[in-house]
Amino acid sequence: MSSGAPGRWRPRLPSGARGLRARLVVVFVLLAGLSALTAAGLVYRQARDLMLERTEWSVVNEFRLRVTTLTENMQHPPDRAALQRLANGVAPAFLAATGAAVYEDSGLVASGDGTGPITSALRRGVAARHRLVYQRVVSAGVPYLVVGTPVLLGRQRTPSGVEVYLVTPLARESADEDALVAAAPNGVLPVVALAVLFALLAAGGVLRPVRDLDRAARRLGAGELDTRLKVSGGDELARLVRTFNATAAALEANVSELRDMEVRARRFVADVSHELRTPLASILAMADLFEEEAGRLEGDLAQAARLLSLEVGRLVRLVEDLMEISRFDAGAARLILDDVDVAEAIRACLRTRGWTARITQDLPHGVRIRMDPRRFDVIMANLAGNALRHGAPPVTVRLRATGQDHVVIEVGDAGDGVDPAVLPHVFDRFAKADAARTRSDGSGLGLAIALENARLHGGSIDVANPPGGGALFTLTLPRRAAPVPGGSPARGEAG
Repeated sequence: MSSGAPGRWRPRLPSGARGLRARLVVVFVLLAGLSALTAAGLVYRQARDLMLERTEWSVVNEFRLRVTTLTENMQHPPDRAALQRLANGVAPAFLAATGAAVYEDSGLVASGDGTGPITSALRRGVAARHRLVYQRVVSAGVPYLVVGTPVLLGRQRTPSGVEVYLVTPLARESADEDALVAAAPNGVLPVVALAVLFALLAAGGVLRPVRDLDRAARRLGAGELDTRLKVSGGDELARLVRTFNATAAALEANVSELRDMEVRARRFVADVSHELRTPLASILAMADLFEEEAGRLEGDLAQAARLLSLEVGRLVRLVEDLMEISRFDAGAARLILDDVDVAEAIRACLRTRGWTARITQDLPHGVRIRMDPRRFDVIMANLAGNALRHGAPPVTVRLRATGQDHVVIEVGDAGDGVDPAVLPHVFDRFAKADAARTRSDGSGLGLAIALENARLHGGSIDVANPPGGGALFTLTLPRRAAPVPGGSPARGEAG
């Protein structure tokens, strides 16, 4: 059982506060800019309408009053001289006017200058309605206000068939309108600047709890399971913080329980293994005695004696492997370093186990590293024994140096290789190289022990199925392992 390394968990809880801040600022600025532009557009439209309406009201009323005054004593029907006086008398009343015109049914009878903007549509409107009509006209790119009215004579307001028109330019109003348009950016820019300021302040207030939550999640992922956040308020962020605190508390309780269970399990394995050593030693001695006397026994007793010795030996190796694994789990395994010739150490390992004739060796002389000889012997015994048990001949061991820092030892065979489904789990505890073999001479801990010993040296073991067939185990060791005071014996056989 293993709770795993807390640092491996990298939570993806609230993060990217800087990007969120930028997005909030952009949203605030866009809203503020849109609001400012909308407000400026409404103000511009309202101001323009008020300006034009004021000008129109002034011109129309003055024009009506002037026409009434000039036609008050006019005879019916008026002669051409009277109509010309009327045309000349209307325009001077408005200093800004560019011209005036008088029409009869026969057409234009009198005019001043600049009567071009008087349109036929306006004349038809005056004739049809028999009252004052005005409109805005753009002529040659210049805006004008054109006012027209029929002349009604006497108290009875008798139609005289005469129409009077006045043309007034709106150049000043157009200039004022351009000034409003030019002033709009000057009003929008300060609003946008204020929006950016308020956006930064608001984003800081909104994102502060998010940043706190992000930092807390990172601390929690790094193993600080007692991390908690202060809850303030009752909004969605406060509820999120409460949920985080509850989750962290539950996680802390679960991890604590798992760690306690793991410690108890490791202690149980270590205690049981330790307690089994003494009776197993006695049983192994008796089993060896029975095996020595097997030749004198009759019938099935001889076979039973040999089987007893074999099974007791397997049980002893399993107990020793369990004790070794428990040392790694407890962090009690230590290196006893020495300057070793790697090729000689490999030959000694193979020679001790009687494998020299079964394994092809490619071991150049003179490759020396600083390592623990006994633990290296365990690594090589497990790798070579695994190849002999589960591979096919020829089994080869190759040694090569990679620069000045590492040495590489390859153990390969010519069998079918490792099942791709089993390959990622080869170094797992109690894993079997052949899933179909539910019972073997190994404990299923040999490769796990080999890997732990390699890591203790600062090295590694990799496994692959090369294109040529078989399985290839690659042991990489540094030339100088870090010395660790103390030491403990290491035993292990091939899994």
